[in-house]
Amino acid sequence: MKRYRNGEIWDFEQQMPVSHDARDVILGLDGGTTSTVCICMPILPFSDPLPDSVPVLARAVAGCSNHNSVGEAAARETLEQVMAEALAKSGSNRSAVRAVCLAVSGVNHASDQQRILDWLRDIFPNDVRLYVQNDAVAALACGTMGKLHGCVLIAGTGTIAYGFTEDGRDARAAGAGPTLGDWGSGYGIAAQALTAVIRAHDGRGPHTALTSSILEKLGLSSPDELIGWTYADPSWARIAALVPEVVSCAEAGDEVANKILFDSVEELGISVKAVVQRLDLCGPDGKDSFPLVMVGGVLEANKRWDIGKEVIRYISKDYPGAIPIIPKVEPAVGAALLAWNCLMKESLKEAFKC
Repeated sequence: MKRYRNGEIWDFEQQMPVSHDARDVILGLDGGTTSTVCICMPILPFSDPLPDSVPVLARAVAGCSNHNSVGEAAARETLEQVMAEALAKSGSNRSAVRAVCLAVSGVNHASDQQRILDWLRDIFPNDVRLYVQNDAVAALACGTMGKLHGCVLIAGTGTIAYGFTEDGRDARAAGAGPTLGDWGSGYGIAAQALTAVIRAHDGRGPHTALTSSILEKLGLSSPDELIGWTYADPSWARIAALVPEVVSCAEAGDEVANKILFDSVEELGISVKAVVQRLDLCGPDGKDSFPLVMVGGVLEANKRWDIGKEVIRYISKDYPGAIPIIPKVEPAVGAALLAWNCLMKESLKEAFKC
């Protein structure tokens, strides 16, 4: 294990008293475009069913850890910082860690996984089990309590649909970032709203209440000022923060805002359908049941315009067996449960060998 390159992030371990009965723990990490959360969970007995309330020893939060958004060096620094903080808060250290599951946005290829695994191996002891997945996998696991089966739809700052069959096949749709068309995401909705304001201002589009709503929200006096505001800091989360203005205008009856939201519902639904079709989750007759985990601020219910409900309605027309699940635990806990399930399966394999 090496020291942190920019400081003494692990120095807290030197101050901890030596303990011979320290409990083993798992680290579960959910790293997204907006924030990164790490939880420390005790190892639960493999012989017992999971409790309704999953015990969490500590929780730590940091900023973005998507290397496509902030760069690899900054992403790694955030990941290491948040893991160290969670362990320190729990009163544990790296010698107590049995498994780590990092579920991070921007992990889109086997090479991404291997690069992070190599980096993690420099941080943790060799006997620690390491798992690296896209953050969508943790989101699915938080709805299925660590089991990888079904489909998850994430719609927050970004969006992705990801699915697994019970025999381990997987497929995804969207999740390539705003430049490559993640419409239906918070960024996509807000970017279309900003575009609608500019189009209305210069006569290329219809009048919309989005103009006054967004300008008031940002403290601007003219749509012309949106250009400077947008390009001063075009970060995804900053743009996506305007989604509530779009929803409010749609609820008030604005046609432009309503069209943006209906188009987003269709885009999100198409992503889920693409995954379901590729994995045949719905069975040969299209009616088999499968869990559909719904995660992200865009899908949360509003007063009247409930994007999540509309997405479910859109999907259910073709796949009536879809079972919507709103997770009871956060994705970081899902990542920890995923690691726990992997450990349990490995333990059972070892037992059968004996």
